[in-house]
Amino acid sequence: MKYENIQFTLDGGVAVLTLNRPDKLNSFTQAMHLEVRAALAALAADKSARVLVLTGAGRGFCAGQDLSDRAVEPGAEGVDLGHSVETFYAPLVLSLKSLPMPVICAVNGVAAGAGANLALACDIVLAGKSASFVEVFCKLGLIPDTGGTWHLPRLVGQARAMGMAMLGEKISAEKAEQWGLIWKCVPDESLMEEAMAMAKHFSTAPTKGLAFTKRALQASFGNSLPDQLKLEGEMMRELGYSHDYREGVAAFMAKRTPAFTGA
Repeated sequence: MKYENIQFTLDGGVAVLTLNRPDKLNSFTQAMHLEVRAALAALAADKSARVLVLTGAGRGFCAGQDLSDRAVEPGAEGVDLGHSVETFYAPLVLSLKSLPMPVICAVNGVAAGAGANLALACDIVLAGKSASFVEVFCKLGLIPDTGGTWHLPRLVGQARAMGMAMLGEKISAEKAEQWGLIWKCVPDESLMEEAMAMAKHFSTAPTKGLAFTKRALQASFGNSLPDQLKLEGEMMRELGYSHDYREGVAAFMAKRTPAFTGA
């Protein structure tokens, strides 16, 4: 597929998906949604892929929805925003969550609205020091979509989630790290270097075990302790038969670096 609104590469097990509408702060249009969907589908089907890095081109990560793509004048007939969520944003979040590999988000500049919540849907979020997160929905009479109402209270607690969602104040990358909203705030100039170093680490890691870890942590929010323990047993049973477990043990015993294949 030829991409016009994103850049997508896959090399050495490392996939990089760059939102590429820098003149519009990488805000989403229907066309960009469809390109991201196609790239994620191709990635999920490619057995050589071990990790995904998601970032944005230019001076910002993503400003959310491009309002000109679904503009509505005061007094005019409304638009079905529920259809937009169900057709584009919800599937996007679920696609990222279900990818059988780690997903790293490198946030450069502003991450606003759906852009902020897209970042929070990733597994590990790095942000440049000048980056910021802002839930702008309250200023438009809306709610935080793209999984925002699910992720925010789980990441920062109910009080901070309420403040972010109802006040729409900008949260700096440094504060986001302090609050546990993201994994790490790094110098702007080393953002992609750190993201790619992490991606390189994951490209030689036991991918199946990481994918199961991702699934188990996600499941824990809806499971009782007995159910979660049962899930852990089922996953450990399957992983015990994996190539990477056998290789990991053999490498440990031989005091050598393991050669994981991801299987």
